[in-house]
Amino acid sequence: MLYLVGLGLGDAKDITVKGLEAVRRCRRVYLEAYTSVLTVGKEALEEFYGKELILADRETVEQEADSILEDADVCDVAFLVVGDPFGATTHSDLVLRAVSLGIPYRVIHNASIMNAVGCCGLQLYNFGETVSIVFWTDTWKPESFFDKIKKNRQNGMHTLCLLDIKVKEQSLENLMKGRKIYEPPRYMSVNQAAEQLLAIIQNRRLQGEEPEITENTICVGLARVGAPDQKIASGTLHQMATVELGGPLHSMIVTGTMHPLELEMLKLFSVDSSKLENNAFQKTT
Repeated sequence: MLYLVGLGLGDAKDITVKGLEAVRRCRRVYLEAYTSVLTVGKEALEEFYGKELILADRETVEQEADSILEDADVCDVAFLVVGDPFGATTHSDLVLRAVSLGIPYRVIHNASIMNAVGCCGLQLYNFGETVSIVFWTDTWKPESFFDKIKKNRQNGMHTLCLLDIKVKEQSLENLMKGRKIYEPPRYMSVNQAAEQLLAIIQNRRLQGEEPEITENTICVGLARVGAPDQKIASGTLHQMATVELGGPLHSMIVTGTMHPLELEMLKLFSVDSSKLENNAFQKTT
């Protein structure tokens, strides 16, 4: 059987009892290592689980999935995912491959950023479509995520923004020359995401548009959700460009219409409570 096991968001102990039992009886255990990261390393997981882990990077999962599924019809194989197993579409592909090979599978769920964002006090059923904000380059500056945030906000919904992770990426030169040399990992911060949003706002104004999202739109920055040093800050988009949240992983929320209870909760994490209330007033029901 193939087990897809969610690891939660914090450290080695966030795995469920059911998940840990499955891991300990598996012959091979893979750790997916590119859509997210835990606050502890592979060695800490191996010590707690009592199992050697095989790191599975993007290339392994997307191009060599058959090696993960090898012999899974006659022995147990586990595929570990930070958060919940279906936080990324790649893992649906792995399930479909298993089914096509006649391999049974079982999913063991866990907390993910998709539900843990409720820790800031915004109510989960008030969220619209989740968006990903990618690192811009000198020649590639997509803005499509901004339009999704705009649509959510027009509907009064909050937007969870998942921030880009670059792990085991090659430079264009190394890629073209076929050199297996990888760039250092990069994790987008709330500051960087806010700066890109602010740049888009300026671009839209230059085009004669007054965007639905402005420098004064209330946002929430989150870092290391689920870890002991979790940090949350609420304030304007402009404030998110300079707020200090520490190391990765970061996420950001652009708020929509807020219930008074949601606003009261956000005050617990406000950079400046007076600015928070003033700018949230028109979007509060």
